[in-house]
Amino acid sequence: MTFVRARVGVLVSGGGSNLQALIDACTDADFPAEIAVVVSNVPTAFALERARRAGIRTEIVPHQSYPHRPDFDAALVTALTSHAVEIVCLAGFMRIVGTPLLEAFPHRVLNIHPALLPAFPGLHAPRQALAYGVKISGCTVHLVDEGMDTGPVLVQAAVPVEEGDTEETLATRILEQEHLAYPRALALVASGRMTVDGRRTRVV
Repeated sequence: MTFVRARVGVLVSGGGSNLQALIDACTDADFPAEIAVVVSNVPTAFALERARRAGIRTEIVPHQSYPHRPDFDAALVTALTSHAVEIVCLAGFMRIVGTPLLEAFPHRVLNIHPALLPAFPGLHAPRQALAYGVKISGCTVHLVDEGMDTGPVLVQAAVPVEEGDTEETLATRILEQEHLAYPRALALVASGRMTVDGRRTRVV
């Protein structure tokens, strides 16, 4: 029986450490997904170099070339579908995605956020967590919807906040858990084991 792996497109803007975690996971022959293309809106993003080193195709879609957001999203869809992508992962992609992309990949766009959503959405989540005085922070892999970090939760991992933590030290420990949580969530979606019912997700 042939083992068919889901084809994944990863959207990046920066260094790509979460991309690297996904690349490493996909080297396992039993992992249910493969990265078909890495797309960046930033031509100089180091994540593109990570992809090239792994022999993964890359595309550059500079957002500055598209003054209207729907046109940028449509260009992303074109880049992804040209590689027969089935699932999209945002890995440090510093643009809000819109309706054209979400409609092209319903319940198939994933993102990772350095907080236990719904707490501390948006930018600088570890800074927000420290300012609020929480004792536990963490990361969340979620499905992307039209809101800001508001989609259904797929996987979460907790990280204790330690005495004397700075934004940088807490973010570093959270990132370690991101590198574990993101491949796990992708595997669940790619294998068809994750079902979505409204805001609730369930592993079957």
